[in-house]
Order: sequence, then C-alpha cells, then structure tokens
Amino acid sequence: MSDWFVYVLRCGDGSLYTGITTDVARRLAEHASGGPRAAKYLRGRGPLELAFSVPVGGKSAALSLEGWIKRLPKRRKELFVTGLLLWPGQG
Repeated sequence: MSDWFVYVLRCGDGSLYTGITTDVARRLAEHASGGPRAAKYLRGRGPLELAFSVPVGGKSAALSLEGWIKRLPKRRKELFVTGLLLWPGQG
C-alpha cells in the first residue's frame, strides 16, 4: 500500500490549494505544467510553491484531512501551513 500525502500549494496570487496524492513531486509538476492533469483552479495562478505536505497513510485518511483543511477559512489555513494550528488527532 502506498502512502498518501496531503499537500497545500501557495499560488502566485496568494491563494492556497489543497489536494491529495501518492507522489507530491509528480503532482506539483503536473499542476505547474498547466496540462490536462492539472487542477483547473491552478491554471493561470502560478508560480506554485509547495507550502505544506504530510504523509497520512491511506487514502481515506488523506481525504478526511483534505476535507478538514478545505473547510478552514484562509486565515486558519495560513496558521495550519506554518504549524501553528494542529489538525484533529494530531499532537
């Protein structure tokens, strides 16, 4: 079983994008290329910077954490990516 990762990208316009993958470097390259596998939200929002990534085990755990992050207001997402806000069950 592959480890799944949750990642947060900082876009050139200052917005944050959250996703899941089994290979963070590959996924970042796909997003940065703007090709067919890139998220539509990210097109035209470069340059992209990896702000946060963490291995979480299985896909279910990754989806759960991704959903939790996506529901946060931007101010709390900023605290999260800097390590000042812990996710449920951490710490």
